[in-house]
Amino acid sequence: MDMKKRIYLELRNRTPSDVRELVLDNCRSNDGKIEGLTAEFVNLEFLSLINVGLISVSNLPKLGKLKKLELSDNRISGGLDVLAEKLPNLTHLNLSGNKLKDISTLEPLKKLDNLKSLDLFNCEVTNLNDYRESVFRLLPQLTYLDGYDMEDREASDSDGEVDGDGVDDEDDEEGEEEEDGEEEDFDEEEEDDEDEEEVEGEEDDEEVSGEDEEEDFGQDGEVDDEDDDDDEDEDEAEAGKGEKRKRDPEDDDDDDDDEDED
Repeated sequence: MDMKKRIYLELRNRTPSDVRELVLDNCRSNDGKIEGLTAEFVNLEFLSLINVGLISVSNLPKLGKLKKLELSDNRISGGLDVLAEKLPNLTHLNLSGNKLKDISTLEPLKKLDNLKSLDLFNCEVTNLNDYRESVFRLLPQLTYLDGYDMEDREASDSDGEVDGDGVDDEDDEEGEEEEDGEEEDFDEEEEDDEDEEEVEGEEDDEEVSGEDEEEDFGQDGEVDDEDDDDDEDEDEAEAGKGEKRKRDPEDDDDDDDDEDED
């Protein structure tokens, strides 16, 4: 796929000013020219042109917000002076696998005041004696050369390197904090719901216990009423017997009087 067509596909439903990341790796350039890439990409922060057959960076447009530029595996041998003019805010530059032979070809990079990281893997210049010391001396603004600082300490993620998606690590951390905050809010809502369910469950238990007590009380009352009825029946029976017993002697006296009269 040629570079112009690739850029056209990248711009579907978007304008150049909407693009922050543009990856054109392995696309075919036209005689080393970058067709389709214009200064209209005013918000572009990450540009990757790996293995596209570039022999010069002179055709790059002015991209004031570009921070990271990937140019590895091309045929660039010099002409780096245009980078400071067109990419003034560049912080990371990868020139690995190009045709850079002398330290002097890197001198124009001194004008890139914000340049923090430079990669020159597989370039002939890396075979020179005192290569690392010479580059750090030439470019004092550098923090990392080929992924290591002057003390041979490896670059870490906290050095503010622009990610492949064109977003800074700080933006990623802010996004993670927002997600964590949402998760915490969600957990708090779940806990509140659980507390409400527990309170409702306790109220239901109290209502059930009250109903049980009322039922027990009602049953006891019925039993007591039955016992009272039985006691009344027994009293009446005993009273009846007493009356009978009292009437018997009188009846006997009446019978004796009848016999005397006869």
